[in-house]
Amino acid sequence: MKKGYFGDFGGRFVPELLMPPLMEIEAAMRDIMPTQAFRHELDDLLHNFAGRETPLTRCDTLSRELGCTLWLKREDLLHTGAHKVNNTLGQALLARRMGKTRLVAETGAGQHGVATAAAAARLGLSCIVFMGAVDVERQSANVMRMKLLGAEVVPVESGTRTLKDAINETLRYWIAEQGSTHYCFGTAAGPHPFPTLVRDFQAVIGHETRRQMLERTGALPDMVVACVGGGSNAIGMFHAFVDDADVRIVGVEAAGTGEPGCYNSAPINLGSPGVLHGNRTMLLQDGDGQILPSHSVSAGLDYPGVGPEHAHLGATGRVVYGMVTDTQALAAFKALTRAEGIIPALESSHAVAWVLENPHLLPQGGNVVVNLSGRGDKDMDIVREHLFPSLGGKA
Repeated sequence: MKKGYFGDFGGRFVPELLMPPLMEIEAAMRDIMPTQAFRHELDDLLHNFAGRETPLTRCDTLSRELGCTLWLKREDLLHTGAHKVNNTLGQALLARRMGKTRLVAETGAGQHGVATAAAAARLGLSCIVFMGAVDVERQSANVMRMKLLGAEVVPVESGTRTLKDAINETLRYWIAEQGSTHYCFGTAAGPHPFPTLVRDFQAVIGHETRRQMLERTGALPDMVVACVGGGSNAIGMFHAFVDDADVRIVGVEAAGTGEPGCYNSAPINLGSPGVLHGNRTMLLQDGDGQILPSHSVSAGLDYPGVGPEHAHLGATGRVVYGMVTDTQALAAFKALTRAEGIIPALESSHAVAWVLENPHLLPQGGNVVVNLSGRGDKDMDIVREHLFPSLGGKA
């Protein structure tokens, strides 16, 4: 496979000014990440700061309804509330060993921003986070958390004022400040080597799940399921199982309202190949290559592209990518909360919804693992707007 590519997807489509810092990261991945000192310090941070390993929870009530055993990989129980901290701790530690003094990041739902701010505070780095103005409004609790952790939060007013535009502004900032600053990329997308870097830091999810399933059941799961926006939680889960032909793998994209022609966040199902944010991948775009607006009730999935490794896994058929609407995700949010006492993030609710909506596709009598990538505390304002409109106001 060509360097930096996953089949026909990936690459490094960036201005010349971004080549030096990308090559610097590539060198650090080769020279620093494999060392025992780096691995030891990162493992200590993941265990004693972030709270790994995360539990694998069996869902008894829903399992009885589905005819198979449903398990949740509980990334929602990590410090800061989502899988994002796996990646930010790794990148922050790498940045410090590269001699950088500042992290810059983009965020959609705010979880990556919070996780970056927390990692920066822990490791003595300054932090600046770009966030679409729409997301600043709908994820106000996370904005406050970032500020409390010492980060500067910059609302982005350009374009659709969501994650895509936040990434654009972060890349511009990084070009100007690359000497002192590391771009702590939030998902397994972007120019090479970010898709590989983020995947390698998130792969701990799948490796732990694999070991835990063998310990609990004596076998690998029959199916693993995860939501896909940019795709970092999903690729972190999938990577450990891609070579296991008997394990079915399902990614779940956000279908918006589900009406024909509606805004959505399903580039693998409804998009076409193109270049955005430095990599060739599947994109929502018109016939002239102009990026279309995306939409999802979950800010973390609201992105018109996807990581290139997912585009490749979809093209080869190794991973099946389904779609779930806003309404279905909200119903699954409510169902998991009531049935199992676990309040999921709206992002993760898409993965839960696919399982609840497709019992005929599940392995009857088998084991299904859903990656619960984050917790739903941050989504209370959105949930109240949709499920409890009579209550009004903010949470």
